[in-house]
Amino acid sequence: MQLKGPLVTSLSALVFAVCAFSATTPAHADTIAWATWTTATAGNPGSASGTLAGGITVTYSGQTSGLTNVPSWTPASTFSGGDIGNNPPHTPTIQLQGGTPAGAPPITETITFSSAIVDPVFAIWSLGSPSIPASFNFITKDDIILEGGGPSLEFGGSSISVSGSNVLGTEGNGVIRIDGSLSSISFTTPTFENYYAFTVGYDQTLTPPSEVPEPATLSLFGLGLAALPFVRRSFSRLRS
Repeated sequence: MQLKGPLVTSLSALVFAVCAFSATTPAHADTIAWATWTTATAGNPGSASGTLAGGITVTYSGQTSGLTNVPSWTPASTFSGGDIGNNPPHTPTIQLQGGTPAGAPPITETITFSSAIVDPVFAIWSLGSPSIPASFNFITKDDIILEGGGPSLEFGGSSISVSGSNVLGTEGNGVIRIDGSLSSISFTTPTFENYYAFTVGYDQTLTPPSEVPEPATLSLFGLGLAALPFVRRSFSRLRS
């Protein structure tokens, strides 16, 4: 029974090295392909449509005041960070005021992509005011990750925050990522506040989905498999 020691020790060391390498491989920020919004119809609900790189169309149905050119999405450090390498461009984006008609339930607002995208990202500008907190209440079981936040060029403020499936702001700005391969995203904006804005995008490099091991990790596993015959040979010598 003791002859198994060298083999077990060698295999354990190999597994530990692979796990340690995977855990310490640093995350990197990728370039995000942000939506180009082209049309919108104001209403409660209203709608908007646009395109994403890769031939993907994107549509929105929900409360909107139409498109606005006000958010410059700067400083860049507020609307990027973590896995997000670039802020949105200064182009028309969807303007919201939130709220619902008196006595009515919150309107479900939905972003729909023509094909599923992996880990979609949201940039949110001027959510709420110092005296009127506002929120995006996402209807999703997927994790929502805060990637960056801070003041905006236009109104200052601070970072948005994430609590469960809700994104909160009191003059909040920032960018979030929703983990998963999704063809639609739904949320409500129950609080009226004049006004805030958002846009969406995605990382084109996440194909296939991000849970597939990175090439460096696969290479290390390959090296481990290649080493197994040498471990076996050592074990055989110990038995003879």
